[in-house]
This record gives sequence, C-alpha cells and structure tokens, in this order.
Amino acid sequence: MKGLALRPLAAASAVVALAAAGALAVDTAPARAAACNGYVGLSFDDGPSGNTPALLNALTRNGLRATMFNEGQYAAANPAQVRAQVAAGMWVGNHSYTHPHLTQLSQAQVDSEISRTQQAIAGAGGGTPRIFRPPYGETNATVRAVATKYGLTQVTWDVDSQDWNGASTDAIVAAAARLTNGQLILMHDWPANTVAAIPRIAQGLAARGLCAGMISAQTGRAVAPG
Repeated sequence: MKGLALRPLAAASAVVALAAAGALAVDTAPARAAACNGYVGLSFDDGPSGNTPALLNALTRNGLRATMFNEGQYAAANPAQVRAQVAAGMWVGNHSYTHPHLTQLSQAQVDSEISRTQQAIAGAGGGTPRIFRPPYGETNATVRAVATKYGLTQVTWDVDSQDWNGASTDAIVAAAARLTNGQLILMHDWPANTVAAIPRIAQGLAARGLCAGMISAQTGRAVAPG
C-alpha cells in the first residue's frame, strides 16, 4: 500500500454489497491469450479482508492468477481468506505485520514486523512466503538485511495503478495496459474500482499476448507459473 495508512472500510463494504447483488458479475468465458508471449505480475496489497472473496471471484472468473501481499495482522485475523487465496491459485507474499514505515524503525522492530508476518501467513495456511513487499515501497539496508535473513526476496513494482489514491476503473485498466514482459503492477485488496477493472485487464493482456505470471523469488520479476 502506498500513501494511505487506513483501509477505507466504506469502499470494501461497497464491493461486498455489489458482489452480493450480482453487480460485479463478469463474463464466464475468461479472456485468454492464444499463446503467452510474455508474463506480467498482478499484485494486490493489504489483504486479506472481507473484500477478498469478491476479488478472488473476479480473478478466477477471468482466468487470472495474482500475488497477494498480505499484512500479518489481517492474515492472523482472517485465516480462512488466506486459505481461499491459495485454493484459488494465488501466490502469497509478506507485506509486514502492521504496515509501518519500516525505514523509521529499529532493526529489532523490522525483524518483528517481517518474522511475525511469516508466522501468521504460514499459520493461516498460506505457506511460507518467499517474497516481500515493503510498505510504501520504502526500504534501506536494514530492511533488506532482515528480509534476506528470512529468505525473502524484496520486490516493489513497475506500474502503480493509483487505486489507493481513488483512481477510476478506466485509469486502473490504462495502468495495466502499460505493463510489459516481466513487469509488476501495484494494486490493492480493497478498492471497488480495482475489482471492476479486472475483466478489462484480462481482456487487455490477452489482446497483447501477455499472461498473468508468478513473481520469481530469484529475480523479483514476473515469470511463467511453475
């Protein structure tokens, strides 16, 4: 998450309500590329939450897989949603425990943020993460060293959808259209506009011969799932 400290609960509630009403229904025939001429990484920060089911539904119905950078506090509070992420074919990454500005913390505090999240995600059934996204994309030598201690590859993003900043559905779709092979896009678990953008993101990727891939723990880039 970048630029926001608090989750807008109203937005999450709106998405859940829309999903319940069927307003977020998408094509049952997902748009797929005839061949994968490249891979991009779709990533969603700040989950899991009450909005996660609507997000997972939109992704799976459109044939997309993504990486969920979960906060430890929410993984501990919503273990069923972590398991749902994995069951839907998503990958799970570490996004710290409480989403602080890690560069302002001591090494011991950074260690706590990262290690507790590893434990919370594993305890919820999400496996042991191998990739880590620092909150706000902020990092330094201390953060990198602690991530390495826990076997984590630090990744940020190439394209910021600005969904955290109230970007429209059209703007989010346009941001995804800038992705090229190997690149990652930053999105979030909670915005209604992000869920609404997913069918068009899938169609746009397919039209360009790009597929949704996994984020490599070796390179931090999007690669073929496997």
